[in-house]
Amino acid sequence: MSCSGRAGQVIFCLLILKLYCQLTASQLCPKDESYALLQLKDGFEYDESASLDCSPPYHRMASWKSGTDCCSWDGVACHGVTGHVIALDLSCSGLRGNLSSNSSLFHLSHLRRLNLAFNYFNRSSIPPEFGMFSSLTHLNLSSTWFSGQVPTEISHLSKLISLDLSLNEPLILEAPAMKMIVQNLTLVREIFLDYINMSSVDLGSLMNLSSSLTSLSLALCGLQGQFPENIFHLPNLQLLNLLLNSDLYGHLPVSNWSSSLELLKLGSTSFSGGLPDIIGNLDSIKVLDLGNCAFYGPVPASLGNLQQLNQLDLSNNNWTGQIPDVFGNLSKLTSLSLQIGNFSGMLPSSVFNLTELLRLDLSQNQLEGTLPDHICGLDNVTYLDLSYNLLSGTIPSCLFGLPSLVWFNLNNNHLTGELGEHWSKSLLEIRLESNKINGLIPPSISELVNLTNFDVSSNNLSGIVDLNLFSNMKNLWGLDLSHNSLSVVTNNNRNSNWPQFYKLALSSCNLIEFPDFLKIQNQLNFLSLSHNRIHGEIPKWLSAKGMQSLQYLDLSHNFLTIVNELPPSLQYLDLTSNLLQQPFPILPPSMYILLLANNKLTGEIPPWICNITTFQIINLSNNNLSGNIPQCLGNFSTELSVLNLRSNSFHGTIPGSFTEGNKIRSLDLNGNELEGSLPLSLANCKMLEVLNLGNNYINDSFPLWLQTLPKLQVLVLRSNRLHGSIGNPTVISPFSSLRIIDLSHNEFIGLLPTQYIANFQAMKKVDGEVKATPKYIGEIYYQDSIVLTMKGTEIPMERILTIFTTIDLSSNRFEGQIPKEVGLLSSLLVLNISRNSVTGQIPSSLGNLTALESLDLSSNGLGGGIPSQLTRLTFLAVLNLSYNQLVGPIPHGSQFDTFQNDSYVGNLRLCGFPLSVKCSGDVAPQPPPFQEKEDPASLFNWKFAMIGYGCGLVIGFSMGYIVFTTGKPQWFVRKVEVEQKKWLRRRTKRNI
Repeated sequence: MSCSGRAGQVIFCLLILKLYCQLTASQLCPKDESYALLQLKDGFEYDESASLDCSPPYHRMASWKSGTDCCSWDGVACHGVTGHVIALDLSCSGLRGNLSSNSSLFHLSHLRRLNLAFNYFNRSSIPPEFGMFSSLTHLNLSSTWFSGQVPTEISHLSKLISLDLSLNEPLILEAPAMKMIVQNLTLVREIFLDYINMSSVDLGSLMNLSSSLTSLSLALCGLQGQFPENIFHLPNLQLLNLLLNSDLYGHLPVSNWSSSLELLKLGSTSFSGGLPDIIGNLDSIKVLDLGNCAFYGPVPASLGNLQQLNQLDLSNNNWTGQIPDVFGNLSKLTSLSLQIGNFSGMLPSSVFNLTELLRLDLSQNQLEGTLPDHICGLDNVTYLDLSYNLLSGTIPSCLFGLPSLVWFNLNNNHLTGELGEHWSKSLLEIRLESNKINGLIPPSISELVNLTNFDVSSNNLSGIVDLNLFSNMKNLWGLDLSHNSLSVVTNNNRNSNWPQFYKLALSSCNLIEFPDFLKIQNQLNFLSLSHNRIHGEIPKWLSAKGMQSLQYLDLSHNFLTIVNELPPSLQYLDLTSNLLQQPFPILPPSMYILLLANNKLTGEIPPWICNITTFQIINLSNNNLSGNIPQCLGNFSTELSVLNLRSNSFHGTIPGSFTEGNKIRSLDLNGNELEGSLPLSLANCKMLEVLNLGNNYINDSFPLWLQTLPKLQVLVLRSNRLHGSIGNPTVISPFSSLRIIDLSHNEFIGLLPTQYIANFQAMKKVDGEVKATPKYIGEIYYQDSIVLTMKGTEIPMERILTIFTTIDLSSNRFEGQIPKEVGLLSSLLVLNISRNSVTGQIPSSLGNLTALESLDLSSNGLGGGIPSQLTRLTFLAVLNLSYNQLVGPIPHGSQFDTFQNDSYVGNLRLCGFPLSVKCSGDVAPQPPPFQEKEDPASLFNWKFAMIGYGCGLVIGFSMGYIVFTTGKPQWFVRKVEVEQKKWLRRRTKRNI
């Protein structure tokens, strides 16, 4: 055949094929499948709210009309030859309704791809008929509001490559179904099951996952147990997301990682161990999230090799050492989160070369150093948080003007300098509180019309600030200028353009009246005007309609005299240290915290207080309140944590209504006129940490039943009429948490409580070093206080360090010997057994109390010599061995060379320095270079004041601040005189 003949045949065949395709193309969609799709459409209603996560939803079914080819409909794809519907994409279609087992969807038996994501199927169950799609390779049912159990029939989809059931929180995937899915889906590459309840799944079943797996996402699935390490070794793994499974444990492998890994998210799990150096070999990784886990140890410098990295989160772990300064090659990094990582050392300067950064958070570490000038090259950064570190030096002025900066947090550092003149107009939040910034608040701040929160409190800012500077910043909801050297004026301008504040804090701003613009505020939730000079009464408009949302009100440390009606939604009220002289103010029913200490309130606590069942903290100390304590205070609020009625004139008995399950943490009734016995119901206070009942007229024996309270740290029963012997423990670990016990000035008899002392476990260990950040007993809104007795003088401690320990058994009638077991209390700071009838020798085991700062054994019948082992007590600042029967030489060396005669007076057979009586062959040491005769009326000579300075002592932490910030200790002399007079009156009344 000629070539032309063959060519003609080919052309003819092509024409026939073209004609066939045209004929079949017009009838691609089979009628039964078209009808099934139209039935499916009729089963749902269109509702945009059914696809809230889509912006906006797209009503694909709107194009589905009878008489048209279904292969042309939105979301429908057909086979090119057979015309069968092989793909259906109805994601984000706003579908609302039930998808049941008899749905026409299951007539589309040739489906290969099915996507129903982001619709609302009324929490119906996943029909088991999904397992009939034998050709299905891709199934996406994410965020469809299915509920119930995932049917095991899903495991019949043996050709499945991608399975996504994620974001269906009501769904449950049981262990058998998961096991079958893993066994049967041998071709699967992608599994997304986030937010499904998989708490019953045996994690061992995951070990059989297909080696072709590329993506495994199981975030917030309630997984429990040990995660199989072999998952990290899967050769094709690119994505592994295990976020938010707090009971999921595991370690990072030290070898054989999948080299293709691009995303690893383990945040908020219980993965632990070190970060292996091999992590630096993951040269494809783009997202590494290990935040909020239990990792520890150093961060390897090999992280600097991850040049494809976009996001790095190592926050909320227990790393050690410095942040490695290896970010120079991570030029693609857009988000760096290292907050709360326990990092120390210098700020890594290479971080500030990452010009693509959008988010940088190094907050809540112990980073030091200064902010480099090249930080101003971060032109793209929107979130910058370096707060709660130890940064110092001047803030670069250009930092305030970074063009993309939105959130700017440098608070709680040691930064200096002035606020910049030029600010980025994109700023929404500026937080610079608790630094050392000085100068003025620049007028240009008023140009930040988008600003929502401005906090520069607790700095050294000065000058006059007219609040009208902020009056046109319409979006400003938070303003805090407190605790600077500012003088704030308002000019009583009630401009209606004022922003509606949510939080306003102007403490220590030299205000003399309430700002007038407050009258037009109607969204205020938090108002603090404490430490000002505001006189008179609280204005009535503070309870007006506009203040309906006010929940936090702090007017403490002013000169207010009258409380009018309070805002109805108020939950926190602090009127501490004012001049309130009226009877008890009427309170709103929603109160949580009430602080009225240091006023002159009179009368009784009204019975209606028992109707406020939401109280958590009540502090009415240092007033003139009287009458009986309402019995309901023991059980009227299940949330009550603190009850402080100290230094009033309450009489009668202590309420005996403390019920089981109460949450009382601190009970302070010190300094009243309470009598009777201790209520046994106090044993129900299992959360009790502080019990202070001192300086009353309680007549009872020692409350043995308190030994069962597991959290009791402070027990003060001083100056009562307690009597009898202490007795022996009745439980295995009595008072195991006790740190402070004061039984002084009672009528106890018998032997010292040896068995109790031997079980004071909390006094046998030190929780932390004194030089670390001090921690105090209490909570954010209330910290406990006690009175410490030193050399016979009472000293108020406004806060109690958690490492402070003391035993005071003085002024009783104890007898016998000092138990050697006292020497086991290695963290004991103060020991006072003075004014008893103790005999025998001073045990040498006291030399083991190497933390001891004050030792008072005076006015007893102790004999023998002073043990030389006491010279080991290098922190000992106060020693009183006077009026005993001690004999022999006074030891030399260490702190003993600093004590004066009054430490030993009344021991006629003692000799040696500093006494005038010399021992045979004794050579007197040189006296200290500075000596001052101590004024008997004042405890404070400079030797005592130097407790906190020269020796770094714990007592210095508690009292040194009080002394040195007052300038002169005259107040203290007056305090001593007042306390002595009160004590004399109390003892006189007791003896009547």
